[in-house]
Amino acid sequence: MNDVFPVNGMDAVVFAVGNAKQAAHYYSTAFGMRLAAYRGPENGSPDEVAYVLESGSARFELRGSVRPGTAVAEHVAAHGDGVIDLALDVPDVPAAYRHALAQGARGLAEPYVVEDEHGKVMVAAIAAYGETRHTLVDRSGYHGPYLPGYSAAEPVVAAPDVKNGRLFQAVDHCVGNVERMDEWVEFYERVMGFTKMAEFIGDDIATNYSALMSKVVADGSRKVKFPLNEPAVGKRKSQIDEYLEFYGGPGVQHIALATNDILATVDYMRKAGVEFLDTPDSYYDDPELRARIGQVRAPIEELKKRRILVDRDEDGYLLQIFTKPVVDRPTVFFELIERHGSLGFGKGNFKALFEAIEREQERRGNL
Repeated sequence: MNDVFPVNGMDAVVFAVGNAKQAAHYYSTAFGMRLAAYRGPENGSPDEVAYVLESGSARFELRGSVRPGTAVAEHVAAHGDGVIDLALDVPDVPAAYRHALAQGARGLAEPYVVEDEHGKVMVAAIAAYGETRHTLVDRSGYHGPYLPGYSAAEPVVAAPDVKNGRLFQAVDHCVGNVERMDEWVEFYERVMGFTKMAEFIGDDIATNYSALMSKVVADGSRKVKFPLNEPAVGKRKSQIDEYLEFYGGPGVQHIALATNDILATVDYMRKAGVEFLDTPDSYYDDPELRARIGQVRAPIEELKKRRILVDRDEDGYLLQIFTKPVVDRPTVFFELIERHGSLGFGKGNFKALFEAIEREQERRGNL
């Protein structure tokens, strides 16, 4: 009742990409997502195409440029393929927008209505870190495939042969790499009323070579979670330094996707060509790990075979794995996460994860 910026959840993760048609095929075949909507020159968008893919409540919009010189084309030229918008589903767009601006947010689009025969959608937008934006969306009065101006589209490929035909069910969290973490933590607290959910500093989040700091902000319902990372002083270049260099500034580093069956999802995605970070056998053979995690739903040997990480906290446990970058630059990647009570982010796996990332950085010559 006292939420100053109520949020229903994530509406969409919007990407700017160099070839939207091929990206739509990749996320359909490798991630098992279903193409649901399309916009392009054939239906009133002469300069830009967009493909909308869904898996459960998770929604990706892939935008590409048809002509040179557009905002999407310039963004891709400067940053490579990446996330340009973390769109939020809010119950009252004008109220959320007014509150955000009153608290110092920079407005990008004042509230406006788009409509067609399927109903109306209220939209506004505010700026976040780097060139990332938050579009505020109220689609409660709309029953079309995505937004007015988009047409329903047929799936690119058949649904995955897994339970419910979905490899994952929702966006769990979206991680931003920034240069001034505390400023952006304060931004989300002040502008959106988010609260700090977790903090990782010092030895929690360092290896022998590199370090970073991370804080997690979330809305009151914990439906929207935004970890924010910044580099810390280390002997070599951290993963955050590498990202900021190759992306050309702050941006979304990775998207975590919630799955009900991480083993089946990893098997499917690996067979489809998705590359995951490797974890050495010593991680799984460590008796301290086995004692700490206790009983989990899959034998440790099955997790070891797939290189899935496991962590436990006071609320339960989680299983997680990270892809290698899915774009040409060493920037955007994905996390798969299966939660069993745990609300955390795999703190016990940070060292193993960052060492795996550093091995990839070294292969690229960027460590």
